[in-house]
Amino acid sequence: MGQRCKGCGAVYLSSRRACSRCFAQGPFEEIPLSRRGALWVYSIVHQSSPGVPVPYVVGVVDLPEGVAVRCNIIDVAPDPARLRFGMPVEMTTGVSQQDREGNDVVAFYFRPVER
Repeated sequence: MGQRCKGCGAVYLSSRRACSRCFAQGPFEEIPLSRRGALWVYSIVHQSSPGVPVPYVVGVVDLPEGVAVRCNIIDVAPDPARLRFGMPVEMTTGVSQQDREGNDVVAFYFRPVER
């Protein structure tokens, strides 16, 4: 879900207190965001925090509503030959880790759209 400024129509991924386009302090309305978008830019990470397996792909996905989502790209090899700018991707969810009590922490990811 996203937030849309009722004043100017700007769309944001997270909740907002003020609009960065028109500077209004609301109101905002909750709107559904597309589950599909296009990979705008990516990077293959080869060095990370201890315990985080590398390499992996991070990217920015543009959604049709005008929102840019920073996220991990999964289900594709971390190889420039397998990735391309503008590649269609879709959102999915998965367990990213466990919290201190052993509960699953669910995160969203994007993966290439199967043709």
